[in-house]
Amino acid sequence: MSDLTESPTDVVRALYAALGEGDVKGVLARLDPDVIIDEPNRLPYGGVHRGREAFADAVLGGITAHADLTITGTDVFEGPAGVVGRLTGTLKARSSGEEYLLTLVEIHRVEDGLVQEIDVYTKNPEGVAEFFAHAESHHSG
Repeated sequence: MSDLTESPTDVVRALYAALGEGDVKGVLARLDPDVIIDEPNRLPYGGVHRGREAFADAVLGGITAHADLTITGTDVFEGPAGVVGRLTGTLKARSSGEEYLLTLVEIHRVEDGLVQEIDVYTKNPEGVAEFFAHAESHHSG
């Protein structure tokens, strides 16, 4: 569970740390049970996902079904719109070893020590979609 004395930026930093360690339980512990995550529609796991389980299945499951994610950098800032996080990382296709450099910007709404909502912006959603289509085609072919 979360510590209510944590600042919203601390909550997001802890979320990113758990994500970087591959700690799914730690990631989910930072999310409200009814969290809303809005991913770019162009992504294979895109759309609005409601709830921890939907996030784990659709987003984390969608990413890790064909690729490994390595977080290479995080920046977290609190602003008037919420907590803004910038993630950089590498996706590596399990089927081919192909790598894709990923950049995400996320706006988090944090209340009572838990992330209530995440609005995700991917620098190049078309490139991410192409990477996953290629990774899946190598996997099935």
